[in-house]
Amino acid sequence: MEHTQLEGNLIIRCETAGTSEWLVIHSINEEAFGRPDEADLVDNLRKEGVILASLVAELEEGIVGHIFFSRMYIETRNQSIAAAALAPIAVLPKHQRQGIGGRLIRHGLDLLRQRGEHIAIILGHPDYYPRFGFSCAKAESLESPFPPKSFMAMELVPGALNGLLGKVKYPAAFGLGR
Repeated sequence: MEHTQLEGNLIIRCETAGTSEWLVIHSINEEAFGRPDEADLVDNLRKEGVILASLVAELEEGIVGHIFFSRMYIETRNQSIAAAALAPIAVLPKHQRQGIGGRLIRHGLDLLRQRGEHIAIILGHPDYYPRFGFSCAKAESLESPFPPKSFMAMELVPGALNGLLGKVKYPAAFGLGR
């Protein structure tokens, strides 16, 4: 499904499947983080087949940002609840602090809602992600390997986390074990 939003001269769209665009996305993640880890994570999540959404931000000069959502689960005592992991999000350094990352996040979350997703989870900066609806408080009942001040969840459907107790299970590509 093609999902395109135009804001000013910035286009936000779903990635195009194929090696040439994937190489650009790999490069953007590597440059944005200054290391290959997040770029390799995207490649490995694709190989694992757990992609929910992969969006790019494009200016006239080409792709300048990327956001990736993958399938993860919350294991409760009785069932496995599907959730979306937001990781990573990357914007080329020369385009950072211009709102591109925020636009990618908003469009990505809107797309997940349209596709019927109920819960999104992120490990991120506690001063940045709450503006999009992520909350440490919403994640308190979820067991994770991450520090509570950086581990956040949001309900894409109101009430989706009400009474939910469980342990998060990320895709194998995250390297967190099972």
